[in-house]
Amino acid sequence: MRFENYTAHNYKSIPQIINNLTPEHIHNIDIVSRVLPFKTNNYVANELIDWSNYLNDPMFILNFPQHGMLKKEHFSKVELAIKNNLPTTKLNEIIDQIRKELNPHPAGQMEHNVPFLGEQRLSGLQHKYHETVLFFAAHSQSCHAHCTFCFRWPQFVNMQGYRFSSREIESLIAYLKLHPEVTDILFTGGDSLIMSAEQLNFYIEPILKADLPHIQSIRFGTKTLTYWPFRFTSDKDADDLLRVFDKIAASGRHVAFMAHINHPKEMAPTAFRDAVKRVRNTGAEIRAQAPLMQYINDSPEIWRDMWNEQVKLGIIPYYMFVARDTGAQHYFAVSLERAWHIFRDAYQQVSGLARTVRGPSMSAGPGKVHVIGVTEIQGQKVFVLQFLQGRNADWALKPFFAQYDPNAIWLNDLKPAFGESEFFFEKEYKLILHSKEIVSLI
Repeated sequence: MRFENYTAHNYKSIPQIINNLTPEHIHNIDIVSRVLPFKTNNYVANELIDWSNYLNDPMFILNFPQHGMLKKEHFSKVELAIKNNLPTTKLNEIIDQIRKELNPHPAGQMEHNVPFLGEQRLSGLQHKYHETVLFFAAHSQSCHAHCTFCFRWPQFVNMQGYRFSSREIESLIAYLKLHPEVTDILFTGGDSLIMSAEQLNFYIEPILKADLPHIQSIRFGTKTLTYWPFRFTSDKDADDLLRVFDKIAASGRHVAFMAHINHPKEMAPTAFRDAVKRVRNTGAEIRAQAPLMQYINDSPEIWRDMWNEQVKLGIIPYYMFVARDTGAQHYFAVSLERAWHIFRDAYQQVSGLARTVRGPSMSAGPGKVHVIGVTEIQGQKVFVLQFLQGRNADWALKPFFAQYDPNAIWLNDLKPAFGESEFFFEKEYKLILHSKEIVSLI
């Protein structure tokens, strides 16, 4: 287990908080956190969790590992190994094997998203869609607290060769100069804003000084607004951090926060609202996105309230995602049909200002697949789908159809409708992957 006891703001310490948990819950957390990462802090524990009803509290489930996050056979293997006092090396072998069975880095991230600069594999970058490059700064490979569903969980566990990370800002710049189609850089992690202002500026300053006229936007993937909002208000370098955003805006580029907000409770504290105001005063835009997760936010009312509150605070609702096919997907996922109903019911209850949101969306290997809905065509019940983004940009917004399956939770669960042998993109997708494999061998 990993806890952060921040000294500011007079919060109860983590040991005081753990007193709320039963021995059984502590045991379950210990077993699950051997496999999947667990980190929390005393802001999350004091401000966001209702300890009088913590077992049903969405913020507790969002932050504290749950027994069901490991399948029964995996939980039992780890539990038995510890009970039998197996040597650490043997226990780690068992844990490592379980992690490999959880589909770390899904959707071809390691095999097909990592680009090359000549013969150099840029292991801290991903370039899946033409316009956007993801950069995993070495200083941002952590978070103030970890979400239990996080699809980036391999970044936080000791799996050899499974971590995206780079300090090589010059390699990023050299790659961008060769790719004028790229308009956006997304700093991700971990959490890109766990970095100090000095560390962030280490990466930003060279980008702004480089000759990169095609770079229009710099984005930051972050949970910091809700897990440690003092980062933008009262941390010792908060003002310096905001000045970095000012500097980006002054260069003529757009600054965007891709804020992960999973539940309305995260937006209630005054600290969060103060942080949002300070960030927006720099000219940065905040867009909110989150996956739809069972036990956390699987009702239209939650999403309606979340989107309405975001608009009220000047935050742009951006994406509702589907639980990715990795980690504890079996525990958190809802069916695609139910996801669509939740999205639709929530969407019907908000004004046009909140209807900027898109979803439910699956970030799958071929691209971002949007579940438009369920309908009946020629007497056959089908899913209607489209790409919001594709490995081939020409796939975007082309409707396609899948056989209705009430239990489907991911693209791989779906089969083409109307007797087709494959979806329209599959043949080309295989060729794209094959061509990338050939390039990677050169």
